Amino acid sequence: MDKLIESISTVSHQLQINERKQIMLTGIKKIVSFDNEEFLMESNMGMILLKGSELEIVKLDTHDGNVSIKGQIDSFSYMDDNKKSKDNGFIAKLFK
Repeated sequence: MDKLIESISTVSHQLQINERKQIMLTGIKKIVSFDNEEFLMESNMGMILLKGSELEIVKLDTHDGNVSIKGQIDSFSYMDDNKKSKDNGFIAKLFK
């Protein structure tokens, strides 16, 4: 079991976008949620939000952490948990 955890954590994170019609990602731990307009994924580099239209999974390899998605890709962003916690802290201090 420990060897499996080590192999997942050492997978590199890469992405390749082809003509805004297909994206291939490595280092994906899990797909948190998805529909035809949005994918929320957890990678070894943080949470990823992919937005577009007519999005669908072409290939999913959960063992190696590879995902391939096709459709019209409009945006791709990493979501930083540190920003959320700082914002919540500041807002919480205002309303004390």
